[in-house]
Amino acid sequence: MFSLNLRGRLLEVDRPLVMGILNLTQDSFHADSRVPSPEEAVALAIRQLNEGADILDLGAQSTRPGSRRMDALEEIPRLIPAIRGILNARPGTILSVDTYHSAVASAAVEAGALMVNDVSGGSMDPHMLRTVASLKVPYVCMHMQGRPETMQESPNYQDVVAELMDFFAGRIRDGREAGIHDIIIDPGFGFGKTLAHNYAILDALSLFRELGLPVMVGLSRKSMIQKVLNLSAAEALNGTTVLHTVALLKGADILRVHDVREACEVVRLLSELPGRT
Repeated sequence: MFSLNLRGRLLEVDRPLVMGILNLTQDSFHADSRVPSPEEAVALAIRQLNEGADILDLGAQSTRPGSRRMDALEEIPRLIPAIRGILNARPGTILSVDTYHSAVASAAVEAGALMVNDVSGGSMDPHMLRTVASLKVPYVCMHMQGRPETMQESPNYQDVVAELMDFFAGRIRDGREAGIHDIIIDPGFGFGKTLAHNYAILDALSLFRELGLPVMVGLSRKSMIQKVLNLSAAEALNGTTVLHTVALLKGADILRVHDVREACEVVRLLSELPGRT
């Protein structure tokens, strides 16, 4: 399907990947993903790897709607011990750092991370794109309208799918000009989108493949499930599995998830369909 150059380590990908979520903060919207200590992070990382995770995504600050913004000097000390602990326990693990600060990206990659996942698509730090290029790691470019603390106050689009396509075309150009080799796009479900926007994007997800890049989706236990089914995040696993199935059928390449075993089962079952092996 695609390949990723992880600082000279080539990952050839012929099936959808599962990225496990680890939140090094108490502020994440889903309690079971919170691992505020390095020891808890290592334990969850080992569990997710044993369940089949291909990549682990570590974030040290919450980006849920209304969350408090943290600066790089506060973020780095939370991340680095967890990165080192996980790599000591499981050498060779592919770690992604979830940050919009270029300084955090640099520190994390120096400690052993091999990807940068930026919810702002480079809009919150003007140095991010060139920093990622210099680090020679893949870059997840996500779309977000507004900022985490205010993004859900009044999301507005004339045509959400067309505007996201335009956004990614521009960001891909900027990323290539900066020197980034591997770019992954993420439409940013729940990041400055209404319920209707989220489902319009999911329905049109296959269109994003026309950009010629891997597509990652973060649907896990989000409000677009909770609101429709009148459930809490803790109760939203079944709805998550349904939307993961839809996303994969529409061409998603990476699932970013809280529940690794269940997501891997979706990937495995769909691989049995003719033409998807």
